[in-house]
Amino acid sequence: MKLSIENLKLSFDNQLILNDLSFGIQEQEFVTILGPSGCGKSTILNILAGLIDDYSGTIKVDGQKIQGVSEHFAYMPQDDLLLEWRTIVENVTLYGKIHHDKSAKQKALAQFKTFGLEGYENAYPSSLSGGMRQRAAFLRTSLCQADILLLDEPFGALDVITRNDMQDWLLNLRKQYNRTTLLVTHDIDEALYLSDRILVLSNKPSVILKEIDLSKEQKSRDWLFSQSEIKKEIFTLLRGENHA
Repeated sequence: MKLSIENLKLSFDNQLILNDLSFGIQEQEFVTILGPSGCGKSTILNILAGLIDDYSGTIKVDGQKIQGVSEHFAYMPQDDLLLEWRTIVENVTLYGKIHHDKSAKQKALAQFKTFGLEGYENAYPSSLSGGMRQRAAFLRTSLCQADILLLDEPFGALDVITRNDMQDWLLNLRKQYNRTTLLVTHDIDEALYLSDRILVLSNKPSVILKEIDLSKEQKSRDWLFSQSEIKKEIFTLLRGENHA
């Protein structure tokens, strides 16, 4: 098991947020946490990224217990957080510069075409579209020397057409990179389209309502449009939680 989370529990202001949450992720698996707004999805990523430490439970990577900030995780939040006064190549190589990696720029430039950023190496973020900014943020995340990518609604701020384009792009990119990935979203279509497996969470305190295995599916937009029954099932689970 690449990532193992056992009995994760967290309270805030005397309110139970996560209630003995347990799940695992295999090497190169793409798993999505899907749940209603405010259920604690992003909190799980913040715990893994080392931004929250007042929890109970056990987190293991490759069987080794970890706690706090760890080199195993690369975190991409919803906002691209690009530095407006730096060029795109300077933005995506920040991790390498911080860690004194002299080959960081060379590694980044080699990926610009794959990430749809060729020709924008020396441009500034203000000249890029929302989708291109997210590609730059994703490239910056992927260049981190980490085992597991943590994606917190990376396309949530985009319009529906751009968001669909970015989902198509990420699905194709997955075939090349196969990085172990944990995605957080509240978008049912996005979860179905991108995931090997979906964990559907309840409202607070969060528990896993259902686990959906999609690893054997051949994904396409036509496939996604045909998944009315599973969409209805997920919607019913989430709606039931919100209308309890």
